[in-house]
Amino acid sequence: MHDLAAEARAQADEALAGSTRLSVARPGDRGVIVEVRADHAREHGVDVHELERRLLEFGFVEGARFELLHEGAIWKDPIAVRLDDMRIALRRRDAEDVWVRLDTAAR
Repeated sequence: MHDLAAEARAQADEALAGSTRLSVARPGDRGVIVEVRADHAREHGVDVHELERRLLEFGFVEGARFELLHEGAIWKDPIAVRLDDMRIALRRRDAEDVWVRLDTAAR
């Protein structure tokens, strides 16, 4: 059973190859959502699984197109993200759970 879990984790990590966290994106960056994964132990004020559920409900789902529209003046937080025809404000620390693949033209 341990080998199956390790193999599944390796496949998930391979799927993230070439992707980055949404929290490091800059205004004008565009791309596609690869995965929403609560895999870090940072303090969000809510359980990481609850945060993952909320992000999915907002529309941060695999395959969704996004554009980072704006970042706050103080510490570049929060960020404004367009998902399809929605605009969502998100704290950068929460955006760490969203893995994206940036369009090459946006880099």
